[in-house]
Amino acid sequence: MDFRSDTVTKPTPAMRKAMAEALVGDDVYGDDPTINELEQWAAERHGFEAALFTSSGTQANLLGLMSHCGRGDEYLCGQQAHNYKYEAGGAAVLGSIQPQPIENNPDGTLPLDKLAAAVKPDDNHFARTRLLSLENTINGKVLPMSYLAEAREFVNQHGLAMHLDGARVYNAAVALDIDVKEIAQYFDSMTVCLSKGLGAPVGSLLLGSKEYIAKARRLRKMVGGGMRQAGILAAAGKLALTEQIAQLKQDHINAKRLAEGLNIIPGFSVNVEFVQTNIVFAKIDETIDVQALVATLAEQGITASAANPMRFVTHKDVSAQDIETLLSAIRQYVKA
Repeated sequence: MDFRSDTVTKPTPAMRKAMAEALVGDDVYGDDPTINELEQWAAERHGFEAALFTSSGTQANLLGLMSHCGRGDEYLCGQQAHNYKYEAGGAAVLGSIQPQPIENNPDGTLPLDKLAAAVKPDDNHFARTRLLSLENTINGKVLPMSYLAEAREFVNQHGLAMHLDGARVYNAAVALDIDVKEIAQYFDSMTVCLSKGLGAPVGSLLLGSKEYIAKARRLRKMVGGGMRQAGILAAAGKLALTEQIAQLKQDHINAKRLAEGLNIIPGFSVNVEFVQTNIVFAKIDETIDVQALVATLAEQGITASAANPMRFVTHKDVSAQDIETLLSAIRQYVKA
């Protein structure tokens, strides 16, 4: 069992069968029927005009930012935003786009007053602020719908566009018990990762207007993302979006159980209130050797990340019984 991330999920037997039988063409020429069907279906499903299949969430975010911002432009984001902190500085290096990070509130939101103060005036001395990028979920936390409405009003007032890093947006929708369109409606563009909790082996989608996606498609080619018989991957991606959503609810239940169980183990501290989806962060007391703990778990076939706080991520390949096995192994280690 592997608790490092929901990126470790394996494709389902149905996905493997669909991949083997997928009709394919050359997507760079635009004639891969399975890619075309996924993009058209996904655009309608999420309430956008068009969609683009990409190799990864990082690539989708890069294309998303570059399609909104030109060289010397700026985007606002959170200090904890994945497309700022964990994507190798791609927007700055490849897009010459300046990030303006703002410290996230404890619930993952960005304070609108600080965002307003960060918007640059129309002055030749400054980068041009073009975009606000939000992430939902962020560190497993769900942005409130009321906040999304306020953020939309904010960008309208300041003449900005708004992008959603929706790598786990379906986790947010399931946690809120709403249709994903209700989240998507506030954004000019968004990404959806197919290869995390939804279980596809490869791929993310970028969604937006027809003009926006046409620009992103050209940029995708520029950064080496023009794939050929990619319908093999799209076939699995379609099943991720049609057959795997329901599983996310169980992932959330398992994460809550894990959080509650960890919180009563001596030396472990979890803010259970912030475990809203499938990610659990546990602060570890200095008396516990995290490296030794991870090594001990590995001996029992349990893979976890050696960090403090420790991050545990639940997903379709982790069962409710696996949660109990993990908790038991940690309790035994602490008592030893």
